[in-house]
Amino acid sequence: MMKNKENYSRMTESVLREIEAAGTCPSLLLHSCCAPCSSYVLEYLREYFYITVFYFNPNITPTEEYEKRREEELRLIDAYNRQVAEKSYGGMHSTGSAKPIRVMEAPYDASLFFEMAQGLETCPEGGERCFSCYRLRMEETARRAAAEGFDFFTTTLSISPLKNAPKINEIGAELERLYGVRFLRSDFKKRDGYKRSIELSHQFGLYRQNYCGCVFSERDAKTRGSAEEPAG
Repeated sequence: MMKNKENYSRMTESVLREIEAAGTCPSLLLHSCCAPCSSYVLEYLREYFYITVFYFNPNITPTEEYEKRREEELRLIDAYNRQVAEKSYGGMHSTGSAKPIRVMEAPYDASLFFEMAQGLETCPEGGERCFSCYRLRMEETARRAAAEGFDFFTTTLSISPLKNAPKINEIGAELERLYGVRFLRSDFKKRDGYKRSIELSHQFGLYRQNYCGCVFSERDAKTRGSAEEPAG
């Protein structure tokens, strides 16, 4: 018998209803891969959580590319926080319940990614190397969330149509058990989330790159001659 497909978007909504019913505002450590991917996720979740964006992406190379994506993330968060301070949302899907967003950044160390990728260099994009990369970034997020007492952790990765949402949520559930911090299950691309991220990218003039971030995804993007896609 085929197992029913999980509806991760509905799971997110269930948690948000739970938060509303309790009248609380929990803390969330949100791993972000880039500004375009985080744009919709932040717009959506800042109504319900005190969010700290965790920028940990050792997969991104070269250093100049990492810095460019990092600066775009900081610029977006600054713009969102000005909206909250000024109570002016510019037609965005937010209300006076939106909360300010904090940032936490891990030191940049590309060797962490290359050590993880040893033996997986020839894997196709979207395969085992990518799954290991999800886990690398998500596990550090879970570890930080546990160490600093966050109520929840999650990642923006599932907003990309190129990312495997079931695998992301499978890893998140494992890390929830391992670190004792609740994982917010999600598939942020659903319910027009990916479409909204493109709209917000244009609204804020965000840099949108055509490869995920690592040397292997850049190689594959050049082979495909692909158009713009959000990083991850």
